[in-house]
Amino acid sequence: MIKVVAKSYVMEGKFEEYMNLCKKLVEKTREEEGCIKYEVYQDEKCSTVLTIIEEWESREALDKHMVSEHFKRIVPILGKFRAKQSDVNVYNKVI
Repeated sequence: MIKVVAKSYVMEGKFEEYMNLCKKLVEKTREEEGCIKYEVYQDEKCSTVLTIIEEWESREALDKHMVSEHFKRIVPILGKFRAKQSDVNVYNKVI
């Protein structure tokens, strides 16, 4: 199992636009084969900080997601609404 934790920093005044696109990405991604979980969390202290927590059956499923039509279409647009680059960490389950 693979887990991805991606922290995004949304520009002030762009949160609603960002979330509208993010919802589309989440809906499409949850339909993908190999996607176990794909959830978005908002930071309690800073409302413009979001964390996406993903779980995938395999690295292959994650790799396929990253070249999917919706990923390649939506993620670059989301990048235009970020105050800075996202922090992304990928983990392999060991226990």
